[in-house]
Formats: sequence, structure tokens, C-alpha cells
Amino acid sequence: MTTTTTLFSRIFSTDGAFKAVATSVLAFLYAPIIVLVMFSFSDSRSLSWPIKGLTFDWYLKLFQNEDLLEAIGNSFYVASCSTLLTLIIGVPAALALNRYNFFGKSLFRKLVLLPIALPGIITGISMLNLFKVVGFNLSLETVIIGHATALIAIIVTQVFARLERLPKSLDEASADLGASGLQTFLFVTLPNIKTSVIGAGLLSFTLSFDEIPVTFFLTGRDNTLPMYIWSTMRRGITPEINAVGTLILCLSAILIIISVLMLRDKNQ
Repeated sequence: MTTTTTLFSRIFSTDGAFKAVATSVLAFLYAPIIVLVMFSFSDSRSLSWPIKGLTFDWYLKLFQNEDLLEAIGNSFYVASCSTLLTLIIGVPAALALNRYNFFGKSLFRKLVLLPIALPGIITGISMLNLFKVVGFNLSLETVIIGHATALIAIIVTQVFARLERLPKSLDEASADLGASGLQTFLFVTLPNIKTSVIGAGLLSFTLSFDEIPVTFFLTGRDNTLPMYIWSTMRRGITPEINAVGTLILCLSAILIIISVLMLRDKNQ
């Protein structure tokens, strides 16, 4: 009896220690985010603690800053176009990997994953050298190409995983009924993989929106929002920057939650 009691006490003691460590780690990771949100409502321009009063003035000033609004518009433009480009390339690539056997298929799968596995600084420098060689001027369009190159693996892997769970009999039945390959894709395959396509697209949009390393090397005169924040922070953090960070946090959280819900395995 004593041995059993000792064993249970050790188990619960270990479990309690694990919970304490996990809680400490989570608090360390998320405490800065909570502080950022709190300071975005501070009525003082200096980031002093404790906060003496609350205000929404920094959010109002945020929307009166023309340079900031332009940077936000550029970020939406880059993220939207790069996501569209990744979908145009990534979905057919996933279909090819799922349906066809071709020479170099294994190597192709590894090469698709390479850009997202590499550090962003490597991708940025590589793309910069390429654009210099071919004579492209750096602009938002070069940033779009760089983001699409780095994020295409997300679309390919997520869509390919969904296609692997799709019964092959659906395509065969569609072909038996006289449907062409395009008709089969539009009316059979796409409706069954649309949640993965949308979810992966939302995740790609989120990652592109706050991408810095690739953007740093490929941007021209036009700033995206992360680059604007980075350049502003060199002069010191202000409540206005905290307000921008809070809005980005909320937008990113919403998009990530939606993408996770759409990418999870559904029994359809």
C-alpha cells in the first residue's frame, strides 16, 4: 500500500512540475504580446509602467498616417498577389504529384520544400542575385515573386495531403460518365479539396503579410507594413507602432484560426 501511494505521489508530482514548466514557458512567450496590446491603449507617449490612463488616440492617429496607410495597402497587395500566384502554381503541382508518375518526381517533391526550409535571408539573397542578373528593377512585383517562391511549399503540401485522402474512384466514375479532365477537376476534385485550398491560401497570405527577410532584399522604393514598422522602430517604439502591432496580431490570429479549421481532417 505504501509503495502504491509513493508511486502515485511521484506521478502527480511529476505532472505538477510539467504543468508548472509549461505554464512558465507559455507566459514567457505570450507576456510580450500582452504588454504590446496594453501599451497600445496607454495615454502616455513614453512607454512607462504602470499605465496611468487608457485611450484610443493612437488607433485614430494610425489611420491619419498616410505613409503607414500606404504601407498597409502595399502589404495587402503583395500578400494577395503572392497568394494568388502560389495557388496558380501550387494546386496544379500538387495534382501532378498525386496523379502522375514521372521522371524526377521524388527530386521535384524535395525541391518544392526547399524554399520554405531555407532561412529567409538565403532566399532573399538568391532572388536578389537572380533579378540583378536578368536586369529586373526591384519593386513590389519582385517581392511578390520572392514571397510566392518561399511559400509555394505550403500550398503544395496541404493540397497534396488532401488529394491523398481523396478516393481515386471519384475520378474514375467521372471519366466513365464522359467528363473531360477539366470537368472532373472543376466539378469533382475542386469541391472536395476547396477547404484545403482556401486554408492553405489564408496561411500563405498571413505569412506573406508579415514577411521581412525576403522583403528586405527584394523591395524597391515602396515600403510594406513590416518594413515600415522596422524602419520606424529604429527611432524608438511608440504607442502608434504598438497599435499597428495589435491590429496585425488580431488579423493574423483570425486568419490562422480559419486556416487551421479548414485544413483539419474532415470526414467528407
